[in-house]
Amino acid sequence: MKAAMISLGSKSSKWTAEAMRKYFEIVDEINLKKVEVNIGSKEDKILVEGKPIGKYDCVYVKGSYKYAGLLRAIVTELDDSTYSPFEPRSFTLVHNKLLTQLQLEKENIPMPKTYVAATTDAAKKILEKINYPIIMKLPSGTQGKGVMVADSYAAAASMLDTLESLNQPFILQEYIETDSEDVRLFVVGEKVVACMKRKSLTEEVRSNIHAGGVGEAYEADTNTKKIAIRTAKLLGAEVCGVDILESIKGPLVIEANLSPGLQGIMDVTNINVADKIAKYLYEKTLSFKEQSGNGKKRELLKDLGINQAEKNGDQSIISTLDFRGGRILLPELITNFSKFKEGEEYVIEASEGKLVIKKLNIK
Repeated sequence: MKAAMISLGSKSSKWTAEAMRKYFEIVDEINLKKVEVNIGSKEDKILVEGKPIGKYDCVYVKGSYKYAGLLRAIVTELDDSTYSPFEPRSFTLVHNKLLTQLQLEKENIPMPKTYVAATTDAAKKILEKINYPIIMKLPSGTQGKGVMVADSYAAAASMLDTLESLNQPFILQEYIETDSEDVRLFVVGEKVVACMKRKSLTEEVRSNIHAGGVGEAYEADTNTKKIAIRTAKLLGAEVCGVDILESIKGPLVIEANLSPGLQGIMDVTNINVADKIAKYLYEKTLSFKEQSGNGKKRELLKDLGINQAEKNGDQSIISTLDFRGGRILLPELITNFSKFKEGEEYVIEASEGKLVIKKLNIK
């Protein structure tokens, strides 16, 4: 099978692509910046440096929030025969913290209390009623970027004024005391394949590794793992990093990441997450191809007027018979359905207008 890794070429992406080569015959690495999507075109919708991307069995796309639209377009335009671990909506949902919050809140996923206001003046009225410190976030951003902390109304109001002057949207969120710690759970399919606890070494509240935090191997409890798996599923992602705060209120989801880094979590856990992703993609691609093949077969049977019996698996087809030298040649579809093999013994029962062929079962 043939797979493609479309990314910005990070170390994590290269590790995953290399791991995929253990399972797929061919794995191409494609620079996301060289990809374009021709929406509305009947042919050659996805181009790489102006040339058609070609046919792949599996395409794994990764990129930052800056490319959310392109990522969604790529997955949307992929042919039905190409497997991707993401639904198109994932890139819109996950790369916008507000949309992530709204989607998870609708499904009762526990999260910190969050506030959204239409104007800065309206937001300041909210600031007058809430407890401090308070977290302020930009809707887009990864690796802890765009996350600020205000410990008083004056500080928060000043930040709002700055964001307004920069024409930046914002989200207000309650501060959860966890001693600057959070838990990163790496979800692959229906499992949490690796988990680490991250902690800031300074007074910085962000515990992200890229923001100077340190990680250590950690075993989250069953409930926390279930929340992470359910979060990824609700966001339409089969490969996802989910960040959770362990608070006195219980586990609270604060963020999801479709392109989580591997270096930190692989270093501290000694788990080859890249290989687990690669193996999962391979197995899902096999399953996808089988289901896709069955779907095409069903469409073909329908077009040919074939009836399929659900209970016993019997197949029937309306067709003329092909005679060669007085011998009857069965249609290829019937040969495929029967799974008869050359050299095996069969019982042939024939009467006028009827022919039955059965495999000889000797007990």
